[in-house]
Amino acid sequence: MMDAPIIDPLQGVFPEIIEEYLESGIMKCIAFNRRGTLLAAGCADGTCIIWDFGTRGIAREFKDDDSVASITSVCWSKYGHRILVSAADKSLSLWDVVRGEKITRITLQQTPLQARLYPRSTTPSICLVCPLSSAPMIVDLETGSMTVLPVLPTEGGNGVAPPSKNKFSDGSAPFTPTSACFNKYGDLVYVGNSKGEILIVDHRSVQVRGIVLVPGNAVIKNIVFSRNGQYLLINSTDRTIRIYENLLPVNNALTGLDEATNDLNDLEGVEKLKAVGALCLTLFREFQDSVTRVHWKAPCFSGDGEWVVGGSANKGEHKIYIWDRAGHLVKILEGPKEAIVDLAWHPVNPVVVSVSLSGLVYIWAKDFTENWSAFAPDFKELEENEEYVEREDEFDLNPEIEKVKGSDVNEDEDVDIDGLENDSTFSDSDLSGDEICFLPADPIPDAPEQQDKCVGSSSKLGESNQSGSPLSVEAGQNGQVNHESSPFEGEDTGTTGLKRRRKPSEKVLEQQAEKVKKPPQKMKQSGKPQN
Repeated sequence: MMDAPIIDPLQGVFPEIIEEYLESGIMKCIAFNRRGTLLAAGCADGTCIIWDFGTRGIAREFKDDDSVASITSVCWSKYGHRILVSAADKSLSLWDVVRGEKITRITLQQTPLQARLYPRSTTPSICLVCPLSSAPMIVDLETGSMTVLPVLPTEGGNGVAPPSKNKFSDGSAPFTPTSACFNKYGDLVYVGNSKGEILIVDHRSVQVRGIVLVPGNAVIKNIVFSRNGQYLLINSTDRTIRIYENLLPVNNALTGLDEATNDLNDLEGVEKLKAVGALCLTLFREFQDSVTRVHWKAPCFSGDGEWVVGGSANKGEHKIYIWDRAGHLVKILEGPKEAIVDLAWHPVNPVVVSVSLSGLVYIWAKDFTENWSAFAPDFKELEENEEYVEREDEFDLNPEIEKVKGSDVNEDEDVDIDGLENDSTFSDSDLSGDEICFLPADPIPDAPEQQDKCVGSSSKLGESNQSGSPLSVEAGQNGQVNHESSPFEGEDTGTTGLKRRRKPSEKVLEQQAEKVKKPPQKMKQSGKPQN
């Protein structure tokens, strides 16, 4: 609850300030790759930009000449080889990230608000699409086939929506925009409809296998799974974010669903679907602002699933709320007076990235304070004075010193330097050798106008040197070149045969002045005749 006391922020590391912002066109949506090393952003002009999140530079730009419409969503494949882009011109484009080439492009009958690739395959061609005003569908990008998923249960329990008089040409009934998502391994699709129901759908057989009733019966706007697949987030129009715990096995969800269905053979129809749904999901926590009753925008989980983040949907404010799974509010981030369009939490680090209405991407990070103090290893820095209590044997000649505990590491065991240790952040697998984490950035040459300016400035510099500027070369009394009039030494000025000299230090100037004041010593003449 929003009126609950804010817990101690020292219990976790959370973003605090805007560390940096990214600017390139008008960006509308963002998505991290699996490791958080690359950030994809879709722009209003139809361009998809890949940012190197480490250097904050642009690594790739995907531009479809056939599409200039605004991008509505971007989605990475599991290991980053492909990226799916949906646009407002009803198109879906699949890109090869490394080569920067477009693999395929298809056009739908409705504008896709969101598109997600099948999570199990490394190079998928199957995706889940949520159109603007029709039911979600499974689209095969290779063949172009489309399978409309049900959004309403029937009394017969076959999962096919009842016939309607007003239908689109693809046979789907008109509904308000509905949200849907794959589970962790893509066995099932969870669909949120306009009646406040979560439908568990087997997308292969196109059947509703379970129904979960959401309190309030409000329209479900967002539905997102946590990375580990154990929790499901629901954002409804009743201004409440709800967290459900997944009771099905994460790895074999469809098998667990079949077992739950077999145990309920005495029930039929919708009652059986509701009973199965109760065995699949259970309400875990609710988040809402009981004071301002704000709507939420783009809520999501943190990378480890321990925190929930949501943006305010009010116009003219850039507020981000962070809760723990227990329901305590831990942080409120306030940015510029611009509405939030999209939001994402970094998969590994405590970093939040938000997109503003103006098209800028803000990076929120922890405000770390550097401490350059150097202490002995056994020295403890105190923030305030404390009364010191000495030990009983502290000043004895032979104090009893605690023995150092022996290490449990077997020193005779061979050290594995070839294997990779599983990363606890990623619950499904370790680092893949085929995974794309970084992309080589292409150097951007200077504009021709800037190059002309540089050439013009160097030519003017040479002319000024010929006219007797402070950088010009003067002839000395002995016919030697005198460089003392130049304030720089040893630097190339860009002109032929002329170098800038660095200005001598004060000590060198003093030594030169002493040599001038001191008369030269005469050589004593010897009696020997000179040659």
